[in-house]
Amino acid sequence: MLNPSAVPYRANIWALKSLGVTHVLASGAVGSLREEVAPRHLVVPDQVIDRTHRRASTFFDDLAVHVELASPFCATLRNVLAKASTGFPARVHQGGTYVCMEGPQFSTRAESELHRSWGASFIGMTVMPEAKLAREAELCYALIALPTDYDCWKPHPATLDHAKVLDEILANVKVATQNAVELVRRAVPLVGAIEKPCPCQSALALAIWSDRTRIPAEVREKLQPILGRYLG
Repeated sequence: MLNPSAVPYRANIWALKSLGVTHVLASGAVGSLREEVAPRHLVVPDQVIDRTHRRASTFFDDLAVHVELASPFCATLRNVLAKASTGFPARVHQGGTYVCMEGPQFSTRAESELHRSWGASFIGMTVMPEAKLAREAELCYALIALPTDYDCWKPHPATLDHAKVLDEILANVKVATQNAVELVRRAVPLVGAIEKPCPCQSALALAIWSDRTRIPAEVREKLQPILGRYLG
């Protein structure tokens, strides 16, 4: 298992794009910042606060390319997950802000309270820059977040020692993962039935600010899987 900062986010998204993937349903464990978002629930977030700083976050180091990211998760896929969650046995929250921290250490209590004051719903370490890169690659991307415990703003009961707390968290991970897998199973046929093009799939149409006639041949070749249809 890799440190969250060492995950090859660019390579992973590049590989998916190169293979012809168009839609990504991701998942990841998080700590809850809200009483009502309990462990073993699922959450389909609609916003992100990116607090990472050590990770390569763009494919376009050699060009001026600026994608829109006001809505960092694909609305089409979020709607699919909402439909798939109808009648679902576990609670599935629709919407919420994910704070993506660098890690690998967890938050201090002061940081946890700060994130709560921002209105964030949960915190994790892996959605960024993955969601940014997916948008740059024109992939539809949505996340199923798996709350495994409450972040440190809410202390664990004094009656639980650290070993019991860890056992409880691991049990929550197992149940939340099973729930997420079942939600994905329900969602996949709905993804296959999508007919209308999604704005995510043309995110680069107005995002290339560099003079296309002056882009070096080696850069064109390197970025062909992502930019090819815009460079002729």
